[in-house]
Amino acid sequence: MEKKSNNVLVGMSVFGAIFFIFGFATTFIIQLSAPVMAVFNLTEFQAQLLTSAFFIAYPVMSIPTGMLINRIGYKWTVSLGLILMAIGSLIFIPAARIPSYPLFLMATFVLATGVVFLQVSANPYVTAIGPESGASGRLNLTQALNSIATMVAPWLIAVVIFRGLELPAGATEAQELAYGLEVANRIPFPFIVMAMIVVAVAIALFLIKLPVITASKSENGKKSVYRHPHVLLGAFGIFCYVGAEVGNAGLMVNYLRQGSLGLSAEMASTYAAIYWGGAMVGRFFGSIMFSDIKSQTKKYISIALVLVLAFISGAFVTEWNWTIGAIFTGVAFVNFIIMQIGKGQPARTLAIFALVAGLLGIVTTFTTGHIALWTVISIGLFNSIMFPNIFALAVKDLESSELGSASGIINALIVGGAVIPPLMGSIADNYSYTYAYIVPAICYLYIFFFAVKGSKIRVAS
Repeated sequence: MEKKSNNVLVGMSVFGAIFFIFGFATTFIIQLSAPVMAVFNLTEFQAQLLTSAFFIAYPVMSIPTGMLINRIGYKWTVSLGLILMAIGSLIFIPAARIPSYPLFLMATFVLATGVVFLQVSANPYVTAIGPESGASGRLNLTQALNSIATMVAPWLIAVVIFRGLELPAGATEAQELAYGLEVANRIPFPFIVMAMIVVAVAIALFLIKLPVITASKSENGKKSVYRHPHVLLGAFGIFCYVGAEVGNAGLMVNYLRQGSLGLSAEMASTYAAIYWGGAMVGRFFGSIMFSDIKSQTKKYISIALVLVLAFISGAFVTEWNWTIGAIFTGVAFVNFIIMQIGKGQPARTLAIFALVAGLLGIVTTFTTGHIALWTVISIGLFNSIMFPNIFALAVKDLESSELGSASGIINALIVGGAVIPPLMGSIADNYSYTYAYIVPAICYLYIFFFAVKGSKIRVAS
């Protein structure tokens, strides 16, 4: 029993670090659309193609990665993913120095392929490493660690890329060119650091012993997965969730810059960090509420610590603006109260959160100023438990031999992140940024349907 517990601890520690790494990389690319737009003087639609280049890797590589796991195992698949991430990060250096947008897209795809290797490996591993009853709690915990990274990434863009830079209103062509070149010069540094970190993790991975999770080789495994409607409906739920989350974030910086508030690029990026911080806080709430912790006292102490984290992190990314930290904490507390309505049930909580997120998207569309600012930021809190709960509901009651194939199918539908943001970008270019936010609201309505109806377990004849 002690050995099994140690194996779970080691496995969760390693994959917690893995979730942090690919969370940072994913969010950094999503938020990079605003700097890239400045460098190459792109439309919003063209800038969102960077996000598409990242998420298109999921349908291309997810199912082959599921097959690769069955052949070489989780550890080697994770190692290959880290190596590809390092290579992709290094390609960004010449892409920014030239600068070349096609090379940016190529670097993004290589980096994304590495992330796909990690994500397809990590989710079923975390699900299978312990008791099924705690699967949602473990997934929420690793997603919370992932979300710490997603809050750091846009803050880093604000500090490393946009700090001290401001393009004046009515700027001349020469000023725009100089601004874009300075942004391009600042882009490589974060990718150099990222490459060094993933190489270090890859080396560490070879030096430790991970618990072995194997899938029995069943020729009928793939066919049996397609006989489970909840797997396929859950996969489309992932399409909608990722598309909505990424679309909200990808347009947020330029939306806040060009909207009624007229924020600077640096300040808009810090608010994007708070959006991702909401997902972090909500996932910590979820990891507590869906965990096996029996003591109510321990649960509420943990909740209080998460609220302190919300207060400090909200203030930190806004250069210790304690008022913003307090507002963010208040919104987080409302999120926790609403989570109680779910009573710790994944499907019920998912339905409630999807409905609230959809309403917030609609309010964002039809309001302006500080109301729209805080409604769009608050969506992050209600995105929080969606991915782990959709995933857990989609793979519920599957055999171990079906997990690899199911994970490949579900992760392939992360392609929603390649489809929804350019659609929103096109609406922003042709109409306005506010109307673009009706698209994620529709996505959340489908997730509500999946939680209420689509996640029911049944086998197609």
